[in-house]
Amino acid sequence: MGFQLRRALLSYAVAAVVFLVVDLVWLTVVATDLYVDQLGPLQAESVRVGAAVLFYALFVAGLVYFVVLPALARDSVRWAVSAGAFFGLVTYATWDLTSLAVIEGFPAALVPIDLAWGAVLSATVCGATTLVMRRLGHASTDAVTGR
Repeated sequence: MGFQLRRALLSYAVAAVVFLVVDLVWLTVVATDLYVDQLGPLQAESVRVGAAVLFYALFVAGLVYFVVLPALARDSVRWAVSAGAFFGLVTYATWDLTSLAVIEGFPAALVPIDLAWGAVLSATVCGATTLVMRRLGHASTDAVTGR
């Protein structure tokens, strides 16, 4: 397995762990009542695990592909944090603003909170993943060696 593929897979694994831990703390400790209060009858009786797993898998892949790997090539945690925040803002806005536009009763008060959370979560995951990968010696791409 080549260095680039190993770096991508390891980045994915690190980002997935960080994302799961941080988002689960948000969902189960910090914001549990927020979503119940705001979404009320729009919320499913129980979590649809398959959809949740697919979301997490795709979202983490997006973070790694669009933010973490370019940040490692730049060897810049600062870039990872800022690009991660923007990625999170844009992706969470896709859900929140589309829902606000087409779902009757979607709570407008939830939108800025969720957008901020998307930005903070993504910035945290990308920054932490980039730091871990740097410490493991996976930063910067050398055109001569392919690393």
